Amino acid sequence: MKGLKNEYVISFEGLKLGKHQFEYHIDNKFFEVFNYDDFLNAAINVVLDFEKASTLFDLTFVAKGFFEVACDLTNEPFNQAIEAELKLIVKFGNDYNNDNDAVLILPHQASQLDVSQYIYEMLVLAMPAKHVHPGIADGTLKSDILEKLKELQPKHKISLEPEEIDPRWAKLKSLRTEK
Repeated sequence: MKGLKNEYVISFEGLKLGKHQFEYHIDNKFFEVFNYDDFLNAAINVVLDFEKASTLFDLTFVAKGFFEVACDLTNEPFNQAIEAELKLIVKFGNDYNNDNDAVLILPHQASQLDVSQYIYEMLVLAMPAKHVHPGIADGTLKSDILEKLKELQPKHKISLEPEEIDPRWAKLKSLRTEK
């Protein structure tokens, strides 16, 4: 990916058969390259276990860290913990093919693998769609916006069932229950 250093490119041609480990520290600069800015800050560590066999590679990405995001209800910033794992098999074939999410096919003449796109997708997909400050659930968050939301909350429970059924509908309902 343009804009990223070669630290995400693994030159596997010189690697010996067996297990290898690569570590990456992901921050805002990583996501700027992908034009992704749905958070305030990021601090994530990714460990890549790379197992080289004679005919394929077995990659396991494990990520732990946090995204600093704004709460969807109160707009208060908080650290959203993130843990993610991605398994990828790399095989060799005549042409490049990444149609399958779990299997990547590289051309026989390839000597490098850029893992930045896989790290990016794993992290973005692991981020929850809704960001709710943990202080809301346990009641420890004190916010003017939260107080206003509680004040504007409906006082009585709204019933979806009508209190009195129209007699015409009641007759139709009895047809459904009669056998």
